[in-house]
Amino acid sequence: MAVFRYKMQSILDIKQKLEEQEKIAFGIAAAKLQEEQELLQKFMVRKAGYDRKARTLVEGTIDLLEINACRRAIEVMKTKIRAQMLEVHKAQRQLEAARQRLNAVMIERKTYEKLKEKKFEEFKQELLQEEKKEIDELVSYTYHQNEE
Repeated sequence: MAVFRYKMQSILDIKQKLEEQEKIAFGIAAAKLQEEQELLQKFMVRKAGYDRKARTLVEGTIDLLEINACRRAIEVMKTKIRAQMLEVHKAQRQLEAARQRLNAVMIERKTYEKLKEKKFEEFKQELLQEEKKEIDELVSYTYHQNEE
C-alpha cells in the first residue's frame, strides 16, 4: 500500500518548533509582567505604611527629624512607584509583542497543517481512484473471461 509523505513536513516541523519557542517567550514575558506588578504592589503597600506612620507622627508628640525622614521616605516611594509603573507598562508592551509573535507563528503553523490535510485528502482520493481503476480492470477481465 502507498504511504503518504508530505513534502513540506520539515517546514511544518520548523513551524512547530518556532511556535514552542514563542510559547516559552510568551510565558517568560507573562512571568516578568507578574513580577513587576508584584513589586509595584509592594511599593504601594510600603508607601501606605509610611503614610500611616506620617499621620501618627503628626498626631502625637512632634519629632521633626522623624517626620522629615518619613516624608522623604514617602517621596522616595512615590519615585519608586512611578519608575515601577513604567517598568510594568514596559513589561505589558513586551507581553503584547510576544502575544502577537505567537499568534503569527500559530497562524503559519495552522496554514501548513491545513496544506498537509489537503494533500492527505488528495492522496486518499488518488488511492480511491486507483482502487476503482483496479476493480474496473478486474471486473472487465473477469467479464471477458466469462464470455470466452
